Amino acid sequence: MAIKTYKPYTPSRRYVTGLSSDDITAKPSVPSLLKKLPATAGRNNNGRITSRHKQAGAKKLYRIIDFKRRKFDIPGKVEAIEYDPYRNCRIALICYKDGEKRYILQPSGLKVGDEVSAAEAGLDIKPGNAMKLKNIPVGTILHNVELKPGKGGQIARSAGGYVQLMGREEKYVILRLPSGEMRQVLGECMATVGVIGNEDWANVVIGKAGRNRHRGIRPQTRG
Repeated sequence: MAIKTYKPYTPSRRYVTGLSSDDITAKPSVPSLLKKLPATAGRNNNGRITSRHKQAGAKKLYRIIDFKRRKFDIPGKVEAIEYDPYRNCRIALICYKDGEKRYILQPSGLKVGDEVSAAEAGLDIKPGNAMKLKNIPVGTILHNVELKPGKGGQIARSAGGYVQLMGREEKYVILRLPSGEMRQVLGECMATVGVIGNEDWANVVIGKAGRNRHRGIRPQTRG
């Protein structure tokens, strides 16, 4: 995905960079998979700040993502690649053979027209396919990995994120995180094959304070 620059019509605009949206499908989101989240601005039910440096930011709707991937043995086709204002990776709209539509995180290389599936047993090792860790070959690159069976993916969900399956020990598998940390996870947990897309997000320059304000991030002090 290409990094784009902007004409410096103001001093703050000079160093701003963004991501090309060529990969995004020009069609509206699915209304039944959208919902409004309350803007808490980092405050709890008493009105006290419990998470600093947060504000409401620009208005946006939350996309309901299928992190569990437990729709087994029903193939689906990628209908659209969409922007998600709540995360730094793209999301893919999957239309299953039974007519149901769900959003999943878009792995690198997944495009409109591709087929994905989920199964308890083994599947082809290709981006977007989900299966239990105990059925995945050693050395496979994964994302959206569960820590508890049925809870939904919690590891490797941001742009460019991945873990690698390094080995097995009885009912557990060993995962290597990008930090080098090794973790044991139950083999019954689900994971999706591939690296999360939009890897160039790490190279984007925010460039000005107002852009972080639009994202809902307030200033941070250092002293």
